[in-house]
Amino acid sequence: MARSKEFEESIVLDKAMRLFWEQGYEKTSMTDLVGHMGIHRRSLYDTFGNKHTLFLKAVELYDQQISTALAAGIKRSETATEALQFIMGFLIAGEENPASGCLIVNSTVELSARDADMNNKSMEMFATEEQLFRDIILWGQQDGEFTSEYDTGELAEYVHNVAVGLRVIAKTSITKEKLLRIANLSIQLIVK
Repeated sequence: MARSKEFEESIVLDKAMRLFWEQGYEKTSMTDLVGHMGIHRRSLYDTFGNKHTLFLKAVELYDQQISTALAAGIKRSETATEALQFIMGFLIAGEENPASGCLIVNSTVELSARDADMNNKSMEMFATEEQLFRDIILWGQQDGEFTSEYDTGELAEYVHNVAVGLRVIAKTSITKEKLLRIANLSIQLIVK
């Protein structure tokens, strides 16, 4: 007779995500995961497969959580400029542990050059983020807030690149004030 699960899958996946976020993929062992998630090794394998599959599921969970938080903030924004300011502020300091950086950016830097699955996942998530910026920039162009001198897609690529760069340097001891200056200047460059 099969044993029933003695844990909530979403809760232990969240624990795995936080451990990968803090330590990275390579530094996180199966022993670390078992201990941190509070489940038996066999249960981990039966539920999530191997470490790599668990990691990819953890990255997807992180992406869903960030996307939900960004969507809520954008929905509350009255202007496209306000929406971009919200996103940049969130990327700089909106998460519970900004010193850990962004799990997606961290994982992309750590793994994408040698892990096709992570590279594909990164490209997919970055394309979604870029589309989000494209939609906001188009909103701003249509409302006359943003310049129409450049193509919407090109501006989205530029703003997305700034956002990823901010996520990387936010992990250093650089001040939040400097990060906000960079973000604000980047927005001002596209405002009419």
